Amino acid sequence: MKLVRPEKLNLSTHRDLNENWVQKIIADDPSILGLGDLVLKDKERSHSKAGRLDLLLQDIESKRRYEVEIQLGKVDESHIIRTIEYWDIERKRYPQYDHCAVIIAEDITSRFLNVIGLFNGFIPLIAIQMSAYQISENEVSLLFTTVLDEASLGLIEEDEETREITDRNYWETRGTKQTVALADSLLTIVKEFRPDLELKYNKYYIGLAQNGQPNNFAIFRPKKSSLHLEIRLKQSPEIQEKLDAARLDTLAYERRFGRYRIRLDKGDVTKHRELLKELMMQSYGTIIEE
Repeated sequence: MKLVRPEKLNLSTHRDLNENWVQKIIADDPSILGLGDLVLKDKERSHSKAGRLDLLLQDIESKRRYEVEIQLGKVDESHIIRTIEYWDIERKRYPQYDHCAVIIAEDITSRFLNVIGLFNGFIPLIAIQMSAYQISENEVSLLFTTVLDEASLGLIEEDEETREITDRNYWETRGTKQTVALADSLLTIVKEFRPDLELKYNKYYIGLAQNGQPNNFAIFRPKKSSLHLEIRLKQSPEIQEKLDAARLDTLAYERRFGRYRIRLDKGDVTKHRELLKELMMQSYGTIIEE
């Protein structure tokens, strides 16, 4: 097997490849960014007194939009401000959607990562570093690497539950006795690797508690006809492949809270017991490492 070292290109000084070319590549296939199954909503979107937004992308399965700004070469202060400004305009204009700002540049220095990181958690913000390589005379590869992901807000629910504790009857009324029983079945699976965990009934979900303290690597939301299982795991192609292969009914990945969401009925819990256990164990192990 022969090792080939492709030539790295500097797009900011390239004779033929420019920002319009990059914009078209992303517009034709937004999945290249690694942010999920996205579609192009608009390109060069005009904002009064604020210029033009390079790309507006939207998640197919959720009401989530990405305001994307592209810069060749090094990211700079004006680029960060412009990206946040476009995000702010769009979220105010279309509050029915969940919005996230995305900065794409060839060179994102540690200094600017620190600056961008100051906003993260207050402003949903993702920084992606772009690299172009010459593969052959007529072939160019364009790679996108997320160097700063959106801060996970998953632990906010643990603050809510200190004030919003309910009971089993509340959830049997909100869902049904049958769908709450599915949470019992999942707890039985959890107890195989963490025997001291119990269900904790909160207003917005059924969580898990260890010695009375929240440990919500997985949470449960009983509905009238099913139960939604949410597992806190970083999004990855490997996990999605397993879910797809099992033909589980998955909802859109919740990026802000870092959770996979799966719609389950009684047959699913029995049929996919080992996979569900594997994912919940993986989530539990990740939280312990944190």
